[in-house]
Amino acid sequence: MTKTVAVAGKGGTGKTSVAALLIKFLSQKGLVLAVDADPSINLNQALGLPLDDSKTVGRIREKMTEDISAGRLSPTIAKQEYLFGKILESLIESKGFDLLAMGRPEGPGCYCASNEFLRVSLDKLVKDYKYDYIVMDCEAGMEHVSRQTTRDVDVLLIMSDPTIRGVTTATRIKELIGELRTKVGELGFIVNRVKGELSPEIKKAIDESGLQVIALIPEDPNVAGLEMKGRPVTELPEESPLQVKVKEIVERLPL
Repeated sequence: MTKTVAVAGKGGTGKTSVAALLIKFLSQKGLVLAVDADPSINLNQALGLPLDDSKTVGRIREKMTEDISAGRLSPTIAKQEYLFGKILESLIESKGFDLLAMGRPEGPGCYCASNEFLRVSLDKLVKDYKYDYIVMDCEAGMEHVSRQTTRDVDVLLIMSDPTIRGVTTATRIKELIGELRTKVGELGFIVNRVKGELSPEIKKAIDESGLQVIALIPEDPNVAGLEMKGRPVTELPEESPLQVKVKEIVERLPL
């Protein structure tokens, strides 16, 4: 059965880097469908893969709408089947995993059609291609949780930096999960870029949140060096703090 892992949290917490390393290690155990559900589209860079912006879910949908309006696409063609065919063409294949980028939303403030199509496409892709894992890099904040793009996941990893704002956002995501129909098998809290000990204020905020800390990841100086060179995070040295911790997370989780 396919296991789904979603990574969420405040922007700037390193969730895309963690998602990329999860994909790296899980692809050593089985076939992974990597989903970049963040409209900013940067998971491909973290994985060291090229991406044609015209082949994201958002762009494909926009092009189809334009073609229908201009009479270039027969109205008798089933939209879902047509879109799914284009999605298959847009999959970026790599060793051990495929990448699907959601891309731009439907319009200002509206992701509903894109998210619904993403869910339908994920179900069909998993059924047809028998992925062992799905790893979803969610957009910053709580949007994908509130719109239920991340419903029915086996593991939801909520990322934070060692700030009150980060912990507050993570706490709200946890609360929102309980308010919606979203089903989460296991929820884990990760604090990234930790320098030394957490402050008493941060510790108190985490204790009050009820979040289960599964990893404190030290500040990793290797990440900045790779980013300056435009290299993927998957090229981190084996002993780098970030890579070591993510590997430990994969080994501990029920995956």
